[in-house]
Amino acid sequence: MLSIPTESTISVDWFNQCFARVGLQGRIASFTAKQIGTGQIGKCIRYSFAFNDGDAENQDVPSSVIGKYPADDETSRQTGVALQNFLKEVRFYQQLQDRLQIKTPKCYYAEILNQGPEFFLLLEDLAPGEQGDQLLGCDPTVARAALAELVGLHAPSWCDDTLRSLTWLRDEELAQNPAAASATMEMYRAQLDGFIERFGPHLADDEQWIIKQVGAVKDSPLSASFPQPFSLIHVDYRLDNLMIDRSSGDCEITALDWQSITLGAPMNDVAYFVGAGLEADIRRPVEEDLVRGYYRDLMNAGVEDFTWEECWQNYRRGAFAGFAVTVIASMIVQRTARGDEMFTTMARRHARHALDLNAQEFLV
Repeated sequence: MLSIPTESTISVDWFNQCFARVGLQGRIASFTAKQIGTGQIGKCIRYSFAFNDGDAENQDVPSSVIGKYPADDETSRQTGVALQNFLKEVRFYQQLQDRLQIKTPKCYYAEILNQGPEFFLLLEDLAPGEQGDQLLGCDPTVARAALAELVGLHAPSWCDDTLRSLTWLRDEELAQNPAAASATMEMYRAQLDGFIERFGPHLADDEQWIIKQVGAVKDSPLSASFPQPFSLIHVDYRLDNLMIDRSSGDCEITALDWQSITLGAPMNDVAYFVGAGLEADIRRPVEEDLVRGYYRDLMNAGVEDFTWEECWQNYRRGAFAGFAVTVIASMIVQRTARGDEMFTTMARRHARHALDLNAQEFLV
């Protein structure tokens, strides 16, 4: 088996062996490396290749690829192991990618040692597509395309009980443990005071209130039992984790960063994306139309026994999905200036989203 490389050990010979192993014709002569992206747990490097004279034609080897390693920061690496982020992403490409219709990058190599942090992914370079910008947000055109693509994750896995046997995806035995069921809320409450101290001054009073209220109540959507219906969910489906390509005139979306994939409530992904990705004044006039478009695509993909009323109600409950990601993740990964700005923006948008939907009625 081809060994797992590091930034310092990866070589021309390693790339040539890798490409030959997956059946690509051609050999590279040299490469350059440049860090890209804004990941908090993973580190992405673009490798651009040079070929010997005459070797650049009539070959399958791409001119560039993206290599993904664990982050340099030790806290982020420990988080990636503890939350199984590294394991989940590698297993996604090894076991699930081919079962789905959602657009994802071609994978040339995916290996991990135990649960990490030692792992490596070699993926298709999606240029000229550009990474979405969580801080900037998006317009309704990008939102519609992103939700349409999300159907390709949810519909093929809709209520598929065979997926529950994948222990790396969701450990059924562990999930039945009452302590495990409350783990998310315990983590949320443990990080809440620190989160409010750091980010509260940048939030409106009612936004702070609803973020605190999630931790204060006994039951919330964050502490709910296994949902029906369920599907594979991305969990962190937001603009920073999408590549957007408008070069053909259409808006094409490719989903990245499968470090959190699990089984859960599909509308959580929908609400999380809309709440995180659109500023309130852009979101409000188009929100129901966006969700109805997703619902129509879901029905056209063959999903049954799921009414529009259920869809909308689950969407409203899903407004809290972003609270867990924002409050917990912001306090357990390496702190950066952009990270603080991103988490502030997400907290404000998710809180406003939940308030606009009157979702506080689900906090009891």
